[in-house]
Amino acid sequence: MPRGLIFVLLMLFIDTVGFGIIIPATPGLIVLLTGEGLSAAARYGGWLLFTYAAVQFFAAPVIGNLSDRFGRRPVLLASMLAFGLDYLVMGFSRSLLWLFCGRALAGVCGATFPTANAYVADITAKDERAKYFGLLGAAWGTGFIVGPALGGLLAGLGPRVPFFVAAGLAVANVIYGWLALHESLPHGARRPFSFARANPIGGLRELRRFPVVVGLIGALIFYQIAHDANPSTWTYYTMEKFHWSEFEVGLSMAFVGLTFAIVQAGLVGAIVARLGERRTIHVGLTLYVLGFMGLAFATNGWMVYACIIPFAFGTIANPSIKSIMSRAVPANMQGALQGALSSMMSLTAIVAPVMMTQLFSYFTGTAAPVYFPGVPFFTAGILTAVALVVAVLVLRYAAVRESA
Repeated sequence: MPRGLIFVLLMLFIDTVGFGIIIPATPGLIVLLTGEGLSAAARYGGWLLFTYAAVQFFAAPVIGNLSDRFGRRPVLLASMLAFGLDYLVMGFSRSLLWLFCGRALAGVCGATFPTANAYVADITAKDERAKYFGLLGAAWGTGFIVGPALGGLLAGLGPRVPFFVAAGLAVANVIYGWLALHESLPHGARRPFSFARANPIGGLRELRRFPVVVGLIGALIFYQIAHDANPSTWTYYTMEKFHWSEFEVGLSMAFVGLTFAIVQAGLVGAIVARLGERRTIHVGLTLYVLGFMGLAFATNGWMVYACIIPFAFGTIANPSIKSIMSRAVPANMQGALQGALSSMMSLTAIVAPVMMTQLFSYFTGTAAPVYFPGVPFFTAGILTAVALVVAVLVLRYAAVRESA
């Protein structure tokens, strides 16, 4: 394993534990602050995610280009410190305004995963990146085993307790990173910071000369809107349809993390080696469609767990997409690429939480023509099918160019 990778994996694990802790507790805190029910809380929760994504949309290219200029290490440390402050602000909140301020703060420096991807690209060979991007996914999955389950338990002590624990973990992560994390980008490989590149339009414009990257970004837009149905509505959906407690929600998310970690850490490399990156993407996105449709029409709680299995195996697509894209750009543009991808994800996260939570709220409200709490997942399944079609066309075009 490349030197330094183990430290990044541990940092991402701790970061994801902190993020996962607050998910089961957020609906209860919103209800506490507003005095309204779960359906209304879902709408507010969607706008909180919107705020984070909107701020990150503009900040991510700046962060990515700063990491190309000053290195990955300081950007990672600043990002984790910002998340710690965010959790503190939310934990001490006395109104919804505090929650929105905390999410905006996190959006400014929320660059842990994009910068970690750039770090991995710095220290790995091109033909091994899919495997190591998979390990990043495994670190996320393992953190998601611990975080939501712990958050469900802590929420029993009070809706604010998980936020304070998450803040403590973030601070501990900064200290750990300061002591253990080495810089991956040598001074000779850095490039000057440019405001012309450090904006969403400039970052995407710079990637125009890489048509495969642009095409896969198009597929990722549909995929990411669909993907964000999970974090934005999972808690509300399972509480509404199956009357799960915070602890039961946390357990289900822990199972998500466990299965994702098993696939990402143990199977991605073997699957990619057998199928190749292109076919792995096709298979992974198809499994995502099946998972979303299964969730949409689940009638018992055990079916939710059954649907998590195709989701877990569907995660094989993401490392392969990232690997193809990262090979298409030079070493001193890895941060810019990841910043552009983060902006794209933020743009979809501006749309997805509001769209999905509003759909959920409407189809679980009294004015709904039909009661259908699974409508966000049904919509996500359709969008993922569109992403699959776009990816197939783009990769076919790339294969033709390579053979020409």
